[in-house]
Amino acid sequence: MNTSHLSINREATRRRILLTLKKYSYLIAMLPLALPPLLLAAVSLENLFAWGVPVVVFGIIPVLDLLLGKDALNPDEEVDVPKMNSEAFYRVITLGWVAGYAVLLVWSMLELASGQFSTIGGIGWVISIGIVGGLGINVAHELIHKDGKLETRAGGFLLSLVCYAGFKVEHLRGHHVHVSTPGDASSSRYNQSLYSFLPQAYLRNFLNAWKLEAQRLERKGEKAFSWRNELIWWYSISALVFVGFTVAFGWLGAAFFLVQSFIAFTLLEIVNYLEHYGLHRRKLDNGRYERTGPEHSWNSNYFLTNVFLFHLQRHSDHHAYAKRRYQVLRHHDIAPQLPAGYAAMIVLATIPPLWKRIMNPRVEAYYRGEEHQLAS
Repeated sequence: MNTSHLSINREATRRRILLTLKKYSYLIAMLPLALPPLLLAAVSLENLFAWGVPVVVFGIIPVLDLLLGKDALNPDEEVDVPKMNSEAFYRVITLGWVAGYAVLLVWSMLELASGQFSTIGGIGWVISIGIVGGLGINVAHELIHKDGKLETRAGGFLLSLVCYAGFKVEHLRGHHVHVSTPGDASSSRYNQSLYSFLPQAYLRNFLNAWKLEAQRLERKGEKAFSWRNELIWWYSISALVFVGFTVAFGWLGAAFFLVQSFIAFTLLEIVNYLEHYGLHRRKLDNGRYERTGPEHSWNSNYFLTNVFLFHLQRHSDHHAYAKRRYQVLRHHDIAPQLPAGYAAMIVLATIPPLWKRIMNPRVEAYYRGEEHQLAS
């Protein structure tokens, strides 16, 4: 065997080992479900540790990102991808997340109703659970893109637990069609602040989801207000959970369910804000927009946040191949790269002057020579 063959075999072996290690690293994505009960294990410090989830997600993880570094490893399309797609392990994690979050939601309400928290501790507890719900929307995002009924319905159910079922329709039939164009409310414009972006994103998610579902039903000769409207089913689940929490826990249960939902879908929209900030698909001479490519999404290869978010940060490959499973999403050199992982960038987005100072030069560099695109 010559040297070149030895080198190829060594590289293939190295890749397989790294992919195996990464496979089990996705168990880190289950950490948000375990964090609240782990934090409450700190007896007599529950009011302090009730704030632990935002501290871990937006404080500790960005630091660990820098320490652990980046991962640009791609699976081999012929050797690795078919095997990885067939492994049940990856689906068990995401489906298990849905069941785990449903249990966590009820348990966390019981803990809040127990009276163990002070007012400040209770606020921190609701915020913590809301952030976990926001991470759950990321799991739902993975599931709703799949073809199997079990996964898509599990994704819809999880979205119902945070009152954002419209995302299931608008994201698939709206955002993925119009991404990085003026017609997409989930794609932030150059120089637009987060606080300008959020209100339109909330409203558009609901209104456009209803419009798209009504159009689908109309094509089938059905009315929008019918049992075939999936949004009615998903929002009915949200309403039932809300009523259940209200009956069982009174005003506290109602407030808990609504506030944690608001925090969860706000976190989702902040992620939407940073994923496509300032990037535009160019308008062609025929009036249409160029095909979505890796260059129309911001990416980040920081290892920890990638396994923590089921590879959401490889967003370019996801938009190019929407049904591609999270474990086989690829890094593209052409994709613009964020200066940090999503956890750090979310914090940065909440401070518009600092965000623009860091991100605007990157957008301007991308469009150098065709600055008119910045006004698109």
